[in-house]
Amino acid sequence: MAEKKSTLIIAEAGVNHGGDYETAVRMIHSAKQAGADYIKFQTFKAENLVCRSASRAEYQRRNCGGEENQFEMLKRLELDFDSFISLKEECARAGIGFLSSPFDLESIDFLSNLVMDFWKIPSGEITNLPYLERIASKGGRVIMSTGMCSIDEVKDAIHVLTCNGIPRNDIALLHCNTQYPTPVEDVNLRAMETLRKLGCGMTGFSDHTVGTAIPVAAVALGAEIIEKHFTLDKNAAGPDHIASADPAELAAMVRAIRDVESAIGSPLKHVTESESGNVAVARKSIVASRFIGKGETFSEENLAVKRPGNGLSPMLWHRVIGTKAVRDFNKDDLITV
Repeated sequence: MAEKKSTLIIAEAGVNHGGDYETAVRMIHSAKQAGADYIKFQTFKAENLVCRSASRAEYQRRNCGGEENQFEMLKRLELDFDSFISLKEECARAGIGFLSSPFDLESIDFLSNLVMDFWKIPSGEITNLPYLERIASKGGRVIMSTGMCSIDEVKDAIHVLTCNGIPRNDIALLHCNTQYPTPVEDVNLRAMETLRKLGCGMTGFSDHTVGTAIPVAAVALGAEIIEKHFTLDKNAAGPDHIASADPAELAAMVRAIRDVESAIGSPLKHVTESESGNVAVARKSIVASRFIGKGETFSEENLAVKRPGNGLSPMLWHRVIGTKAVRDFNKDDLITV
């Protein structure tokens, strides 16, 4: 296995700006300072996304409280299209990549004019045929989350994208669980192995657990992309803050991921430069356990194994036993033959 390449880290701002543009701007600079490669928003018009009578998910009711329905909640969290033009410009000034997931066809058409590095398809759209076809018609690379999906549904979505012009190698698949927060026993990181066998480009993990241990573990298991929800304030009102990393946690996660990348290395087992000086200190040599006169036969009674390790290796023990001393040896002298 080749040395691991740098993991793509996406700070998922989502709707954690609460519908406030200035908060979104602050999130851009905070994500950049934490070391993320991209910050990702969500672009939608509530009237195109959800019926006015649709109820909220259980986690949304729990995390938001109140009596509003899903349409009312999303309308409150919505940013207009002009805001995303400005946010992309702000990302360029800050030196961080801009991404946003479209949630309706009009938003796809709008975002296509912003020329993002990737389309990000959220889990809820993976069975939306018109949506997938519209994405594919725009071209470009795709990152697709696979929460709530069977493997057959993932295959079907890949088929739609590839049949409509997206090269298979330009599709990245993110394993995901859409519960906010995700119970650790439901994470199932090894599902990435199954996604990897589908032969697309990159494989990664979109995380909704509390804390940062699970995405770091995903990198150790080969994730090439990590998406983590991000907030300026975990106690803020909103559906996703509780499963999001605050700026300090995001920075810690980025550092841990970069450390894991460095630690993965290669399959070659060898003495590293950093530990080479410990060989003589920690290993042992064959030494005299008492005075041994010249010509005396070496035996288990007059030899011992002790540190340091810069003499004859104890692996030569049976070859030394039975030979004769070529000179006098005092106790603890390294044996030579």
